[in-house]
Amino acid sequence: MTMFGLIRLSRSLGRFRRDRRGVSAVEFALLAPIMIALYVGSVEISDAVSADRKVSLTAAALANLTAQVTTISSADMTNILDASSSIIAPYDTGKLKITVTCLNIDANKAAKVKWSVTRNGSVKSGTVSIPSALAIANTQLVLAEASYSYTPIIGYTITGTMTLSDRMYMSPRISAPIYNSTACT
Repeated sequence: MTMFGLIRLSRSLGRFRRDRRGVSAVEFALLAPIMIALYVGSVEISDAVSADRKVSLTAAALANLTAQVTTISSADMTNILDASSSIIAPYDTGKLKITVTCLNIDANKAAKVKWSVTRNGSVKSGTVSIPSALAIANTQLVLAEASYSYTPIIGYTITGTMTLSDRMYMSPRISAPIYNSTACT
């Protein structure tokens, strides 16, 4: 290479080093994937938290509505299940499993199922274990359980289906509810 060629190459490299026109584009290209992943992850996590909160609200509403009445017919129970299920909207109610159970706690503090009703789940029977703080002899409890099979919108950050669930124990307001002529006592 000649001296003139060497000087020319040196000047070209100097101009290239001082040129800042493409720096923003390069920085954006480096940061864009990270920012997009953070945004998508935030959307998925907030949606999962929202669904989990709705599951908790569904269990609370199911227990609360059941504990307020003294006699429940089949039509009344359908209304209670419908009202509780509607809380999960805009999520798919077909993925929601709800169960309400009336428990009688005997003198030995054993919680026995007197009646149980479910939608998309399984009914309870026999003896159920409950927290020891709730095991008060000769009382009744309404147990409401809700679970939801949550699938993320995009599935980038959280993959697969998660089961979100909650349970709520509530004392009957007036007296233990009777469902279809089956007493809870």
